[in-house]
Amino acid sequence: AASTSLPDPAGEFERNVPRICGVCGDRATGFHFNAMTCEGCKGFFRRSMKRKAMFTCPFNSDCKITKDNRRHCQACRLKRCVDIGMMKEFILTDEEVQRKREMILKRKEEEALKESLKPKLSEEQQKVIDILLEAHRKTYDPTYADFTKFRPPIRSNPSNRGAARSPSVLTQDLSSEDSSDLFGSDTFSTFPESVEPQMFSNLVLSEENEESSSVNIDFSHLSMLPHLADLVSYSIQKVIGFAKMIPGFRNLAAEDQIALLKSSAIEVIMLRSNQSFSLEDMTWTCGGNDFKYKISDVTQAGHNMDLLEPLVKFQVGLKKLNLHEEEHVLLMAICILSPDRPGVQDTSLVESLQDRLSEILQTYIRCRHPPPGSRLLYAKMIQKLADLRSLNEEHSKQYRCLSFQPEHSMQLTPLVLEVFGNEIS
Repeated sequence: AASTSLPDPAGEFERNVPRICGVCGDRATGFHFNAMTCEGCKGFFRRSMKRKAMFTCPFNSDCKITKDNRRHCQACRLKRCVDIGMMKEFILTDEEVQRKREMILKRKEEEALKESLKPKLSEEQQKVIDILLEAHRKTYDPTYADFTKFRPPIRSNPSNRGAARSPSVLTQDLSSEDSSDLFGSDTFSTFPESVEPQMFSNLVLSEENEESSSVNIDFSHLSMLPHLADLVSYSIQKVIGFAKMIPGFRNLAAEDQIALLKSSAIEVIMLRSNQSFSLEDMTWTCGGNDFKYKISDVTQAGHNMDLLEPLVKFQVGLKKLNLHEEEHVLLMAICILSPDRPGVQDTSLVESLQDRLSEILQTYIRCRHPPPGSRLLYAKMIQKLADLRSLNEEHSKQYRCLSFQPEHSMQLTPLVLEVFGNEIS
């Protein structure tokens, strides 16, 4: 306690190299009084200096000091201490030792207080995160094995017309019930049996007669439309499955569950697709080359750069946040439980559920996401939700333009028509 131990000079000692006492050759414990020594020689030097001891060598004053004989000749041992650089000026007085002890104790108390004030995830909050992680893993297959069940992707050249009319190979494995009734009582176990799909299938689209001058798509050869329609339909089913497992979601009225899912489905799909998005080549890679999607593939499904350019920018920005899986699933749940979605009746209940998730997310970031990545991370994540609203709006505009073409509307699945509010039925 009365010694001054200094850290090793940078690069002087390798971390795994054994340290040897410069006095006796025993295992050293660090720098003591300006030299690398063991605990025994450190204590011997301190006691000798404090007592101002005068030792005499009984031999020739040239004893070789070892771990085994270091007690035999104190004079040569002390001389060896001085020879390797040990200095009495480094020895603390009793008062200095006491002050040092008090300082160490105070520092420990401050660290303990700081630790106690540090935000911690409660057991309940951790349970919510665990539930959301399980929900995501149950409804998102990173192997993308089911993609082989979709109508096949056909990447056409302008000369390859008529490819969009490829027959459907979408199997019943996608869903245990008719896909047009996925919002029905079988999908939402909380729904009464009397709820019919008609109650929400004929949504009134705002600005339905608006000129979509920005949408400049050649509708004559949308060869990727059948495949991507199946992909989106499949993804909607998975989003529904995820939402049903969000704590509190099933407590909402059936109408509010439907309203939230219809409004948020495409946004959650965009969030989820970030898992397969690659910064290297700006594609969504979902398995082999058949399921590696470029921007050009999406244009062959009827969308243009007014949607795709900001979508890619969104994917790049989200990827660069390096979100933990916990943060990713919380963001998806917060996205679904947005009280300002059209048609939501019990906004206060939805808002309370979203606030709870937002608080868990903020606490998780403070506790588990180390800097510098955590700096302003929550604000950046909330901004991503705002970006998704703009993407959702542009998607709806382009979808309306696409769905007004009967030859392409018939390529869409009943679920896609239902969720995105098709008027041609």
